[in-house]
Parts: sequence; structure tokens; C-alpha cells
Amino acid sequence: MSDRLQQLTLFVRAVEAGSFSKAAREFGVSQPSVSRNIAELEERIGVKLLLRTTRKLMPTDAGRVFFKQAKDILSGLDEAESAARGADSLSGVLRLALPVAFGTREIAPLLRPFLERHPALTIDMLMADRFEDLVAEGVDMALRLGRQPDSSFVARRLASARRLIVASPDYLARRGAPTTPAELAQHDCLRGPSDPHTESWSFKHGDTVTSVAVNGRVRVSSASGLIACAVEGLGLALVSLWMCRTELAAGRLMPVLSDYSLNPVDAYAVFPGGHQPSHKARALTEYLANALRSEL
Repeated sequence: MSDRLQQLTLFVRAVEAGSFSKAAREFGVSQPSVSRNIAELEERIGVKLLLRTTRKLMPTDAGRVFFKQAKDILSGLDEAESAARGADSLSGVLRLALPVAFGTREIAPLLRPFLERHPALTIDMLMADRFEDLVAEGVDMALRLGRQPDSSFVARRLASARRLIVASPDYLARRGAPTTPAELAQHDCLRGPSDPHTESWSFKHGDTVTSVAVNGRVRVSSASGLIACAVEGLGLALVSLWMCRTELAAGRLMPVLSDYSLNPVDAYAVFPGGHQPSHKARALTEYLANALRSEL
């Protein structure tokens, strides 16, 4: 029976990753071992499950049907074990994808109480500023900021943080602080990952919404880089409170245009579509929803 479960597990991950070698690296076995296990699986059930090419693995029609059933079986087994141990006894590995700055600044400091509560649980954090392919990476859940356009995933909003315009004391001493959004035209405005193609920033003051064109000589592809550039006095930056809390407290950044508000940014827990999130993922989601709200 253990061989059959191993074959199911390797087959599911090979299909998700589209590669024997990637599945082998994840489970710490050789690529020939993965290939042999899946060949034995196909021989046992008498059906061709995968089409192998030099570049990618593709499931056959029978393989797609088998993949869905196998994944449901493995998910059900995980849920059964969790239910038997109880809600306070999570174990195994939870693979979590999340942005670098958000993960470093906000999520990592929150994890210790959760891990102390679940000593048999391991969290594998995949930090990247690009959106991971949750299925190919075998991710249990992802944390994402902003609107979620992919409707094939299940998403739950965890918390919202206000956004603000910030600059370093040095920049404000040299250039002065804008008192109205219109004055941004005379300032260097840093462009970050949340607005790489947007040529204007929108503000609300009472019932009035104002959009102003912004210009700047620096564009940054990461939130951490955007904050670093603002701290160095390269210009004004539009950021969320999650991204600049430390610098504000230390006085390395200062808010401007505080009488005007910007649309907040939402944090979401996102789960691969097609199946129920695991018990581990649901538990971490609930914990983070409470922790993030209490931090704001």
C-alpha cells in the first residue's frame, strides 16, 4: 500500500510540475526513480497515463481523469489525518508563496506563535515578487496583494492596509513637501510594482476624487527597492502601510498629503482551484486574517 501511495504522490506532482526532474528534487529522489514508479503505476493499472516528450510531460485523456481522482485521494488522506489529530495538531509541510517584501516585513514576524502552536508543522515559504504558478509549484496557498484577476483560483480577503505618499526627510528638505496633489507635477515620483503602467495617482478629499499625472526618473520592480529608493531621497513614493511601517516609525520616511486618501490595498489568501484548501492552509489563513487585522 505504501508503494501505491508513493506512486500516486509522484504522479500528481509530476503532472503538476510537468517534469520528472522537478518532482524528483522536491521529494529528494532520483529522476529515474520517479520515472520507474510511474511506469510501474501505468503497468499495474494497464493504462498509459503520461505522454513523455523531450521538453514536457503531458497527461493522456485517461491520465487527466486519473490525476483528478488521485489528487482528491491524497487531499482526502491529508484531511483525514488532520481530523484524527485534531485542529490543534497540524503536521507535515505547508507550501506558501508570497511577495518578498510583504513576507519579510509582515508575515515572517507573525509566524512564531503559529509554529509554536503546531510543532509538527513545517512551512516552506516561496518568496518571489512574481506570481507563482500555484499548481506547477505544488503550493498549498499564496498570499497576494491587490486585485486578483485569476478567477480559476479561490481567494479570501484577509485584511486591508491604507496607502500613503512618503518621502525621506532629506528629499523634503531639498524639494519641499507638496500640500496638494497638483503640486506633484513639480516633484520626482518614484514608480513601483503596483503602478508600473499607470501615469497618474488618484486621491480622495471629502467627496472629491482627483487624479494627477506623475513623473519621475526612477522605476522599481520590487516593493523593497521602492522603499530603499525613497529612503535615499530619490523621490516621493506611493506605498502601503505594510511596506513602510518600520521606516515611518524610525523617521527615515515621512508621510505627505495626509489630508488626502488613496484607495487601500487588500491582502488575499489564494488557493489553487478545483479542490478544497487543506486543513493546514485553512488554519494558517484564519490565523493570518486575525493577526494582520490586529497589526493595523
